[in-house]
Amino acid sequence: MNYRILVINPGSTSTKIALFNNEEPIFSVNISHPAEELAKFSKIIEQYDFRKEIILKELEKRGEKVELLSAVVARGGLLRPIPSGTYVVTEKMLEDLRAGINGEHASNLGALIADAIARPLGIPAYIVDPVVVDEMEPIAKVTGLPFIRRKSILHALNQKRIARIAAKDLGKKYEEANLIVVHLGGGISVGAHKKGKIVDVNNALNGDGPIAPERAGSLPAWQLVELCFSGQYTKDEIKKLLAGKGGVIAYLGTNDMRVAEEMVNKGDKKARFIMEAMAYTVAKWIGMMAAVLEGNVDAIVLTGGLAYYKDFVSWVERRVKFIAPVVVYPGGDEMRALAEGALRVLRGEEVAKIYENEIIEDKEIF
Repeated sequence: MNYRILVINPGSTSTKIALFNNEEPIFSVNISHPAEELAKFSKIIEQYDFRKEIILKELEKRGEKVELLSAVVARGGLLRPIPSGTYVVTEKMLEDLRAGINGEHASNLGALIADAIARPLGIPAYIVDPVVVDEMEPIAKVTGLPFIRRKSILHALNQKRIARIAAKDLGKKYEEANLIVVHLGGGISVGAHKKGKIVDVNNALNGDGPIAPERAGSLPAWQLVELCFSGQYTKDEIKKLLAGKGGVIAYLGTNDMRVAEEMVNKGDKKARFIMEAMAYTVAKWIGMMAAVLEGNVDAIVLTGGLAYYKDFVSWVERRVKFIAPVVVYPGGDEMRALAEGALRVLRGEEVAKIYENEIIEDKEIF
C-alpha cells in the first residue's frame, strides 16, 4: 500500500517540508525566512499562521493536493520528557507546546501545524523522537547536588535513525546492540545506546558535554560561578556563552566547520589546535559512555555534518578505536527519519504512543 506523508520541520530561520510516497521522496524544499521577515513576531508561537500558510502555498504551487495525504508528521518540540517513539499529536501535546512548557523553539510549531493540516482531513498527525526523548537510567541523572539533575536533551531523531542503520549493518537488531552514537552538529550529543535505549547522554541543547561549534561544553564549575557573579554579563548573556556563542565560534569567529576546515588546510595553527581540542573532548565523552556500557560496545558511530570532515574524524578515532570499531555515517536526514517514523506506524510495525500517557515525571529517587 502506498502512503503519502507530508513532513514538516520548522527551524529557527527556515521551514523544511517534504512529501514522501512510502520511503521515496517526491520533493523536499527548505524555505528560508530572512531576519526582517521574522522580526515582526515577538514570540515564536506567533509565527504559527505565517509558517502554516507558507507550507500550504508551497503544496499548492507544486500541484500537490492535501486530500491525497495519508498522514502529516512533524519535528517534535520542547515537550515534557518522554521515551523514544512515534507519537500521535494530542490536545495535551498541543497545550504544552503553546505554553512552551520546556522552552521556546521553532520546533514547537511543528505539531501545531501538522495537526491543523491533518485534522480537517481526518488523517493522523505525528511527531517522532523529539529532542526531549528521555531513556536515561536514574543513576545517570544524579549530580553532586540533590536539587540539580541531569537532563536528556539530544539529537534524538538522527541518533535513533543512525543507530538502527548501524545495528543493521552490524547484523544485529537495534534492540540487541550496544552503541555509542555521536551526533556532530552545531551542538554535539554523545549517547550510550544500550539494547535499544539511550541510557545516558549529555544535554546537547544547553551546552553540556564536549566542546562543539556553538557550545562551550562542560566548564570548570568554580570559574563559571566567578564569571556569573563578575558583573560583566547578564543571565541571558551567560546562557548565550554556553550555547550559541561558546565553543569553536568563540575562538575562530565562525560556526561553519567548512570555514574552520579551510583555515586548518591553509596552515592556521590556532584553528588546527582548537579543532583538535574539540575532537579531544568528543573522545573523552566517548570514553565516559564506554564506561556506562561497561566496555561492552559493538561500535562507535559518528554522524552529523561534522562527520564529513575526515581529519576531524581521524582525530577522534585514534583516541577511541581501542574501545570498539569506529563507523561513520556523515550528515543526517531528519526529513527521512520523520517519514520513516510515521511509516512504521502506518504499516503496523510500531504502535503510536500517546504523549500524556508517556510523560516521565521528575521524581525524587530517595
